[in-house]
Amino acid sequence: MDVTGETLNNNSQNLPEGELNFESALEDYLNPDFGELDEGAIITGEVVRVDDDFVLVDVNFKSEGQISASEFADGAGNVKVAVGDKVDVFVVRKNEMEGTIVLSHEKAKRMQLFDKLEDIQEGNSEIKGKIMRRIKGGYTVDLGGVEAFLPGSHVDLRPVPDMDALVGEEFEFRVLKINRRRSNVIVSRRVLLEEERESKRSELLKTLEEGQVITGKVKNITEYGVFVDLGGLDGLLHITDMSWKRIKHPKEMVQLGQDLDLKVLSFDKDSQKVSLGLKQLVPDPWENISAKYPEGARLSGKVTNLVDYGAFVELEPGVEGLVHISEMSWTRKLRHPSQMVRTGDEVEVVILGVDQDKKRISLGMKQIKPNPWDVVAEKYPEGTILEGTIKNITEFGLFIGIEDGIDGLIHVSDISWTKKIRHPEELYKVGDTVQAKVLTVDKENEKFTLGIKQLNEDPWSQVPARYPVGAVITGTVTNITDFGLFVEVEEGIEGLVHVSEISSKKIKNPSEMFKENVAIEAKVIHVSAEERRLGLSIKQLKEAEERRKPREFRTTSGSESAGQTLGDILKQKLEEDAGE
Repeated sequence: MDVTGETLNNNSQNLPEGELNFESALEDYLNPDFGELDEGAIITGEVVRVDDDFVLVDVNFKSEGQISASEFADGAGNVKVAVGDKVDVFVVRKNEMEGTIVLSHEKAKRMQLFDKLEDIQEGNSEIKGKIMRRIKGGYTVDLGGVEAFLPGSHVDLRPVPDMDALVGEEFEFRVLKINRRRSNVIVSRRVLLEEERESKRSELLKTLEEGQVITGKVKNITEYGVFVDLGGLDGLLHITDMSWKRIKHPKEMVQLGQDLDLKVLSFDKDSQKVSLGLKQLVPDPWENISAKYPEGARLSGKVTNLVDYGAFVELEPGVEGLVHISEMSWTRKLRHPSQMVRTGDEVEVVILGVDQDKKRISLGMKQIKPNPWDVVAEKYPEGTILEGTIKNITEFGLFIGIEDGIDGLIHVSDISWTKKIRHPEELYKVGDTVQAKVLTVDKENEKFTLGIKQLNEDPWSQVPARYPVGAVITGTVTNITDFGLFVEVEEGIEGLVHVSEISSKKIKNPSEMFKENVAIEAKVIHVSAEERRLGLSIKQLKEAEERRKPREFRTTSGSESAGQTLGDILKQKLEEDAGE
């Protein structure tokens, strides 16, 4: 073999050029180094032919390698390679005896990418990838020819609310693990974010100080405030430090992801807690508030909030005052401020008081108009007779409309001097017009009382003159009780015969001796117009009659009584009794 080779080499020096190429090719074929391509190796070949289905690549082997044209196609199916192009291929399999070889361009690219990934992993570097789709436990990421697995816990520093929103996005990743045999690659984005956060935190801690104005991004919103990412360190913006005005929830002012300029209110380096303020970036509107809003000033504002005890009114941005429910109306008894105003209403108010230290302003709405109670007191002094319409009837009296929002009360006891009224509905109905006399006007307690019976003289004022003590009256029994008899002597005037004044004998049950609506005679033993009392006695009337009987007999037996009739005698006796 050596001799043949040497002879060929010597002769080749004298051969023509065409024959020299053939001899050179033959020498290469016979050379042991020709065709020493290891399976699994990546080599560079030259494209010698491009068909619709296949691409032939010369890799200096006994024959060209045939590769499917799809391995060189783009996304649209167009083959992106031409004759003469140099391409990297992977030796899948070769057959020395038959002189055939199987190549793969895709595997070559894949193997090269794995080499690159291993270099990236060893160098702790990053690689850009595109999230392709969601799978169980995370995502698949295209690293430029190799699909990697991104666990859900390594997507971000915090749980992602909408995982589908990340599909199609490109990010930088850190390679965590590579398994060539299984073609498995695991990547992480969170690791990079943690490193970035830690780096920013270290830089921030060097420069952060109280009073500093810093920019941050809204990270989380709660009922009591906002957590802001300052770049590696979170700060709390409390709801009370967001605005000089009152807000119900931080969402009224900020949104997730929003960039904010904030003032550092306090910073604890040991605990790394940062307190932030937003309202501190603008002047405090409460400074010199007393001079700005003096007591008695009249102005307008917007209703911002309703509570059970009143309404908050914004006088200017950051300055609110409270209209207490008692300061909303002179006359209406409100159960809730919504009966007068609604959120967003423009209202006129009067400054009642300012407390600059506590940042409180007391406002009034009813003070915009004159107090109608002042008008009523002047217009209807006590003793005035007026006319009004019944607006409401209760068991204790009548409510009469006097002025706008002011009603006068006629108590049931002031309807009649003499009638016993169980319910005013017995005599009146809503809408009736009545006359009444003003009894009292109490502005402080907002009470206005009237009386109907006061239009006439009290009949009891004449009772002592008409029914003096000792007089004998005839009346009708109206009511029988355990303690005596009520006797009506005239309409509305009743007297009482106490049980002890019925008889000299002890009476246990007066109803056994008397019936209602029966007329009886009795003697007046007590009368008082002030107390409206008329005391009567049947017992004393009978005792007086008993004392007169013997005298009557003596009179009838004497000469003076001769010729007198029984009627004359009784008449004379009554005259004598009256004289007594």
